[in-house]
Amino acid sequence: MVSPRRTLKHRMSWDSLHGDDLRRPRIRAGSSTTSSSQKGSETPELGALQRMLWTPIPLHGNVNEVWPNLYIGDLYIAHNIEQLRQMGITHIVNAAAGKFHIDTGAKFYKDLPADYYGVEADDDPKFNLSIYFHSTAKYIRAALNTPKGKVLVHCAMGISRSATLVLAFLMICENMTLVDALKSVREHRGVCPNSGFLSQLRDLDIQLARERGRKS
Repeated sequence: MVSPRRTLKHRMSWDSLHGDDLRRPRIRAGSSTTSSSQKGSETPELGALQRMLWTPIPLHGNVNEVWPNLYIGDLYIAHNIEQLRQMGITHIVNAAAGKFHIDTGAKFYKDLPADYYGVEADDDPKFNLSIYFHSTAKYIRAALNTPKGKVLVHCAMGISRSATLVLAFLMICENMTLVDALKSVREHRGVCPNSGFLSQLRDLDIQLARERGRKS
């Protein structure tokens, strides 16, 4: 298994990021659903979660802001340096990194003042993306905490791999339940994690529920 690769052009104080920093209050209310009202809710079964994804939602283009200063996009926006510059993107998370996927990397963005973080993931239900949940959430949190920080998380289509990492971030760092996170993100983009990733997110929801004293 290949570890995530990151290249930092702007120094971020990783050592100062403790557990409390990951769970800071939300930047602003981004959805009509709030996690505080869901603390007593149980984690739905996988089938119920999959049924939540049956309702078709338009993608609304190559990239969408799904949380304040946090964007999900596809390979086309990932390759569009000029549009990324115009958007003010400062950090890029490639959830489909590697020469057999979307082989961009820090050198590809050398003319863009942005940090790069790569996760070599397959869009395969058998792929264990959960091993990257906490490290990627930590990176996104640090990126959003930087002055004028704007983060693009992308994969090939901006539906499964990138969406899964963003959902995990909202659950880990913004205290959202999986249901809340899905509803919030799908208000802005028609994401649909594959069954394996959805199951891994469900396991994360159960784990976080136990840690935070919520019923699972």
